[in-house]
Amino acid sequence: MRHLTLTLLLGAALVSIAPADRSLAATPPDAFVQAMTIDDIISLDPAEIFEFSGAEYGAQVYDRLITYPVDDVEDIQGHVAESWEISEDGKTYVFQIRDGITFHSGNPLTAEDVAFSLRRVVELDMSPAFILTQFGFSADNVEEKIRATGPLEVTIEVDQAYAPTFFLYCLTAGVGSVVDKELVMANEVDGDLGYAWLKTNSAGSGPFSLRAWRPNESLTLDSNPDYWKGAPAMTRVITRHIAEAATQQLLLEQGDIDVARNLGPDQVAALEGNADIEVKAVPKGALYYLGLNQKNEYLAKPEVRQALKYLVPYQELADTVLKGAAEVHQAFLPKGFLGALEETPFSLDVERAKELLAEAGLPDGFSVTMDVRSISPVTEMAQAIQAVWAEAGIELELIPGDGAQTLTKYRARNHDIYIGRWGPDYQDPHTNADTFARNPDNSDDAQSKPLAWRNAWDIPEMTAMADAAVLERDAAERAAMYIEIQKLHQETSPFVIMFQDIETIAERTNVEGTIWGPSFDDNRYWQITKN
Repeated sequence: MRHLTLTLLLGAALVSIAPADRSLAATPPDAFVQAMTIDDIISLDPAEIFEFSGAEYGAQVYDRLITYPVDDVEDIQGHVAESWEISEDGKTYVFQIRDGITFHSGNPLTAEDVAFSLRRVVELDMSPAFILTQFGFSADNVEEKIRATGPLEVTIEVDQAYAPTFFLYCLTAGVGSVVDKELVMANEVDGDLGYAWLKTNSAGSGPFSLRAWRPNESLTLDSNPDYWKGAPAMTRVITRHIAEAATQQLLLEQGDIDVARNLGPDQVAALEGNADIEVKAVPKGALYYLGLNQKNEYLAKPEVRQALKYLVPYQELADTVLKGAAEVHQAFLPKGFLGALEETPFSLDVERAKELLAEAGLPDGFSVTMDVRSISPVTEMAQAIQAVWAEAGIELELIPGDGAQTLTKYRARNHDIYIGRWGPDYQDPHTNADTFARNPDNSDDAQSKPLAWRNAWDIPEMTAMADAAVLERDAAERAAMYIEIQKLHQETSPFVIMFQDIETIAERTNVEGTIWGPSFDDNRYWQITKN
């Protein structure tokens, strides 16, 4: 019965639209137009951006201190920083800033802009601030610890001798974006460091600048003809918010867009044999998971947490809703990261789940809600899980909303269950250990609010294990420490980690030069051309 229910459910969800009968349109030769779900954008300020779409926007508009090639993430390179030196005690980094970079405003980029940008992240203390504050920076000491020591020199002092690659990888994240201090401070109001203004404006030096953002509708960028690495060929980039995968397919086939970013298996299959369209599968580090709020009396029971891990149709979802777009993965470090655990100990087992629920004193199940972003494939995944949970006596109510709505509720930990996708902030294993397996303060007013905090999971012992792993300089030993943490995490955590993302991207074949990297903020439009 379960297989029939799930099959009917998935069949109803995956509906395609027949092409319209009209002549082929074409996007302008100097404009790049893509369809993508961008309802998760909450802010355009790099000190606050912490969502997939916002991170991808930031990568086009802002230059970062450090970078790496997308095909070799271990090759850490300077970007705004031309070079750097590390002190013998491992605590002081001195960066030489590249000369000749200018912001979109025409202002020169200096060491003070770099220091200000990093200090600003710490002082504003928005969601991504922990990427920097974990190195001992605070509003009280950041002026002293991050400072310009010359017109093109920045000195940064961290609190411990971390593995050097860990700190450098953190500077490749969005918090390493350099903003135009003069422009930002000209728009400061009541000491907000330009925050209210920068939520909807840009102040970068990257290949593109912001032209317009219409929430849940579109995001438009203009090229920077004076970009220090060369002017983009595309004078404009337009991202249209199109939630329906079938509509994206239709627009792509008609030539109304150059790239479709959110196609499902049915749409990809329908494009096979179309000589004008190429489908690319790009492995990503993002994970699909369920977050179980430990403030809920039922979800706080260890047996319930384990039961729910046996109530996901992992392989069926991977073969249907997620076909070609994800693979089963059940640990918090994605494949490709140092120390990633690739064991998948859970599979769909309703009877085992019922046994665990009975051990928890809930033989008849319970009722609970799940906040669901109204996009594919998240909606279809949630519906499939809802159908399976009913077989174990769990009444699951799905609460739909757009990305901003569901994220805002989740960040306030006002949810029961959240189904979502998490992408690494940088290419070091601590990026996910720090959020899935570390929670230094579980109080409601905590300064650090990782995913473990959002789900009210108080874990002092596991936090100590993560803290020790990040200080280990021997790579093999460090990998073994992360394996140990992940095995414990699989058995005890309020996270049902299900899949690792594979981004499916469909491009018209006249588009060349797109860069699709391992993280969404590694995607680049700067070198796109059309023929």
